[in-house]
Amino acid sequence: QVQLVESGGGLVQAGGSLRLSCAATGSIESIYSMGWYRQAPGKQRDLVASFTSSGSTNYADAVKGRFTISRDNAKNTVFLQMNSLKPEDTAVYYCKAVLSTTQVIHITVQYWGQGTQVTVSS
Repeated sequence: QVQLVESGGGLVQAGGSLRLSCAATGSIESIYSMGWYRQAPGKQRDLVASFTSSGSTNYADAVKGRFTISRDNAKNTVFLQMNSLKPEDTAVYYCKAVLSTTQVIHITVQYWGQGTQVTVSS
């Protein structure tokens, strides 16, 4: 059973920083991509930042220069360092991974974390 365990959300004032973590646990064979999405009330879930299967990174235009995604491959963990936070960054942040498991090797499956709330006050 694979799980994505997120942590690090919370309440912060505008201009502040938060760091999110997402650890993929379980019978993982290989992780192809991993990243962060966010969903504000009444809006769709959108990409924030991710590592692609080639190892490159993608960022939403709204967070470029403020957010940084990083990873610890040995621990199957990705991080999202969020600086200069704005009230419009308020959302539930979800971790997503596309990976294969040792039970069904080479077949990729998409997993989502449970989400962590980030609230930025003005």
